[in-house]
Amino acid sequence: MSIVLSGIRPTGNLHLGNYFGALKNFVKMQHENECYFFIADYHSLTTHPTPADLHGNVRQVLIEYLAAGIDPEVATLYIQSDLPETAELYLLLNMNAYKGELERVTTFKDKARKQPDNVNAGLLTYPCLMAADILIHRSEKVPVGKDQEQHLEMTRTFARRFNRLYKVDYFPEPVAYNFGEELTKIPGLDGSGKMGKSEGEGNAIFLAEDPKSIRKKVMRAVTDSGPTEMNQAKPEPIANLFAIMKAVSSPETVEYFDDQYNKCTIRYGDMKKQLAEDIINFTAPFREKVKEISADEDYIRKVVKTGKEKAHASGAKTVREVREIIGFREF
Repeated sequence: MSIVLSGIRPTGNLHLGNYFGALKNFVKMQHENECYFFIADYHSLTTHPTPADLHGNVRQVLIEYLAAGIDPEVATLYIQSDLPETAELYLLLNMNAYKGELERVTTFKDKARKQPDNVNAGLLTYPCLMAADILIHRSEKVPVGKDQEQHLEMTRTFARRFNRLYKVDYFPEPVAYNFGEELTKIPGLDGSGKMGKSEGEGNAIFLAEDPKSIRKKVMRAVTDSGPTEMNQAKPEPIANLFAIMKAVSSPETVEYFDDQYNKCTIRYGDMKKQLAEDIINFTAPFREKVKEISADEDYIRKVVKTGKEKAHASGAKTVREVREIIGFREF
């Protein structure tokens, strides 16, 4: 079974949202399926058209993938722009995508509202590029977060449309791969929404972040004045903190603070201090591994070269066959 990750954009380090959204399962998944993981440097240009250090960002994400346990000898780990066939398939899919359906995509509408001066064609056709990333390897299942479910549905639409237009059964219709669990979304520290750098620098905790910075961010996390009734429902900012705590802390710790909240005796300062230390302990192995890999340039170059070759073997075959199906022929 072929599985591809809709890659992480190199606009910042990997954070807890990335990890719990799918990354924690990649190590297991790569030994059970044919996996393609990539760093989405093309995608990063949709919202950051003039990146300050694109190469450095790509390098950092690559290192953090490896630190998280991705094995380049088992899975295919590559840089999106090292597979130019993706851009060609993106172009071909664009020809059969419609303006109206692209404008209705929730993430497009949200980003267009937040950045009205940067509504470029790449942002509009983002679902087509994501579809190309998936279909380039004729993938059947894709590990995605909740925010990408609509894009995955559009990928299925594009696959069906291609098959119907050209009267073939070529592209599979990929489905979400959530390991038999509900798709996970880690909330941010700002009190609402998902964790991510695009939501604000202080919203995310990164896997390789230093302890001092983690403590500072967590202590600034949004809270309220505290519960006023026994066993009352937790408002979003507080529920978000508990959601993060459930991901990194022991069940006993979560139970203790939950009990304190229900009794209206909770001290948010104490909860934040405990949460910060639990996050630091959880991310400690990542920080050490990142340091180790960062110092080995020969290994990094070998990983990039191997990934490029493996991705090309799959992607070039797909584009060659797609061109033949459409009708492009050599004279």
